[in-house]
Amino acid sequence: MSTGRLPDREQRILNEIERALSRDRRLVRRLRSGRKRPVLCRMASYAPPLWAVMLLTAVSLALLTAGAVTSEPGVIWAFAAVWPLTLFCALRLLCRRAES
Repeated sequence: MSTGRLPDREQRILNEIERALSRDRRLVRRLRSGRKRPVLCRMASYAPPLWAVMLLTAVSLALLTAGAVTSEPGVIWAFAAVWPLTLFCALRLLCRRAES
């Protein structure tokens, strides 16, 4: 194999292939994910499935309603624990959907 420059036709074809591959966001993400990342970066890149977000939302709303009706501190604390997780998962899901 020669180390010289590619012919113009082959260079154009190679450039087109590289442009098409660089536009593929899913491929770029997969190639980036091969590197080791810190735990917080992996957590921040987590994208939950839709059913998990819907379940967390339903649990949060049930706890909010139960806490408002009964004023039980345990129920209110449970809502306080579940609600930030619900927001995090919902935002990660929206970010993932916006990327693709």
